[in-house]
Amino acid sequence: MTRQYTTKRLSTWLLGGFLVMGLAACSNQGNGEKEFWGTVVGGVAGGLIGSEIGGRGDSGKVGAALGAIAGAALGNQVGKDLDRADRIALAKAQQKAFETAPSGTRTEWYNPDTGHGGWVEPKAAYQPEEGRYCREYTQSIMVGGEPQTGYGTACRQPDGSWEIVQ
Repeated sequence: MTRQYTTKRLSTWLLGGFLVMGLAACSNQGNGEKEFWGTVVGGVAGGLIGSEIGGRGDSGKVGAALGAIAGAALGNQVGKDLDRADRIALAKAQQKAFETAPSGTRTEWYNPDTGHGGWVEPKAAYQPEEGRYCREYTQSIMVGGEPQTGYGTACRQPDGSWEIVQ
């Protein structure tokens, strides 16, 4: 039974992977590498989330497909508009917010070269397992004059850096 479940899960992932790569190729005609990778990463993340929400069986496949489509669309838009300097500024703001910001306090970032910016607002730290601290957070990124808001969880790594895990 475990083998059958694994085979079904693998086929769902392969289907989702082909869907994401197809979306990335279609949405990237004439565009740069940022859009392509934004589409791929967004689609994979959306597929993962959709698959988990959908559960086992056909609902998991539908959830993965819908999540991949939504994630690819959002990832493409963010990838289209955020350049490398924007992503570095965002990552620095995230690290600072996770490490030192009090709960509910926004850490803002801004790139004057592109006009893009946003904020990261962490929640209270918690310890899900011995020696590891995590923080849920909300963030907003201004993309093309429109705020794109998201949320997730980041956990502190043994080297002191914070990794977004969800």
